[in-house]
Amino acid sequence: MKLPAFVPLATLLSLNAAAQVNYSPEYFGPNANPVPEFGNATIPGSIALEGSANYFFGFGDRTENLKLTAEVPLMPSFVSLKVWGFFLEKYDVARAVNRFRGMRPEDLSGWIGVGDVYVQVRVLLAKERRFVPAVILNSTLKTATPNENGFQARRYFDTPGYFFDLEVGKSFMVANSFLSEIRMVGNVGFLCWETTGSRQNDATMYGGKVILSNRLFDFENTLSGYSGWMNNGDSPLVYAALLRFRQKNATCFMVYKYGLYDYPYHLLGLGILISIKKLTPRYKK
Repeated sequence: MKLPAFVPLATLLSLNAAAQVNYSPEYFGPNANPVPEFGNATIPGSIALEGSANYFFGFGDRTENLKLTAEVPLMPSFVSLKVWGFFLEKYDVARAVNRFRGMRPEDLSGWIGVGDVYVQVRVLLAKERRFVPAVILNSTLKTATPNENGFQARRYFDTPGYFFDLEVGKSFMVANSFLSEIRMVGNVGFLCWETTGSRQNDATMYGGKVILSNRLFDFENTLSGYSGWMNNGDSPLVYAALLRFRQKNATCFMVYKYGLYDYPYHLLGLGILISIKKLTPRYKK
């Protein structure tokens, strides 16, 4: 059967449009392949549930969403399964940003119900001792967004990804009336995600943080990023400051982030983390 003349043309135009998509943080919303967060090189001894409300602003993009996280220690303090994702995202972008990202003209604002979901396995490789830091291996899979509008509006990638990284942490006790502990954590890893034409972008992950603590709060300062090879806005570098207020079974926190490079956002976030000991799987050595 002979195809109408416009069918091959439409196919070529569609493929060409797809080829022009830059799968990088600079051309998408704030939660499309962000710099992976890393922990403090410890695995919890009980189930940890976390929720936060986040507001991204600046550079012509305003975004509000919820982030939900659950970490279940399969072997408390040794192995855990961690799942997190982004939900109920409301966005509003300027026309200049709309054109820069290659979005549909009508996608200046809208809602995305469900964004990317991440599944991570964390394994303790070395326990912290007096002269030995703790070492944790993270293995993480990122799903492709289940919502086509999430990709068309350049909020999330329509391709999967994964990363492997090591957290290395060591605490130093302080004889001080204000601080009781200073913890240093380093992170290094490999991040990969699929782009158009079955090509993949490979990036080196890196980061470091300092955590100042006493019996009531933790104050974190983190500098982290990754560096891809396509040079299309794929090398974000982010600074983050986080303040936690600890209670017996719950921790409230505030966070501020600023994209120093290839990540055009500020972030203000408020959240809570709850520990649930009764439902934690039991493990006997």
